[in-house]
Amino acid sequence: MTIAVFPGTFDPITVGHIDIAVRARKLFDEVILGVAHNSSKSPLLDAQARVDVAAAAVAPLEGVRVELIEGLLADFCDREGADVIVKGLRGGADYDAELPMALMNRSLTGIESIFIVGDSALSHVASSLVRDVAKHGGDISAYVPRGVATAVSDALSRRG
Repeated sequence: MTIAVFPGTFDPITVGHIDIAVRARKLFDEVILGVAHNSSKSPLLDAQARVDVAAAAVAPLEGVRVELIEGLLADFCDREGADVIVKGLRGGADYDAELPMALMNRSLTGIESIFIVGDSALSHVASSLVRDVAKHGGDISAYVPRGVATAVSDALSRRG
């Protein structure tokens, strides 16, 4: 059985993330969508909320599950018995950001990273842009799975 870990902050999970998860599942027996902490980001949704909305979003997808990543991604992959890390790319900037991480993860444990090019129709969809649209009162429902827009709106309301 081949296991792929698809890590990300998923703040919030988007239709672009779902696209990558669906296509990764066609290549691997199991895909673990790993909700991670990124020290260079200040998430809108707390870790448990990101896990919850991601789990609801992937619930219809057989062979895809959500787990919280605590600590190093490479260690998480080792504990889960993962064969590969999957990352989605929208363009060259994503590749430039992901390559050093892929090399570090391989250096730490030998795990390889596989890049899946995102659907060009979704190349403009990014969690940061979705959050920005939501912060300014825009409708994000076309860019996120069902239920996510409500979670984002609730988080924004709590922040005041």
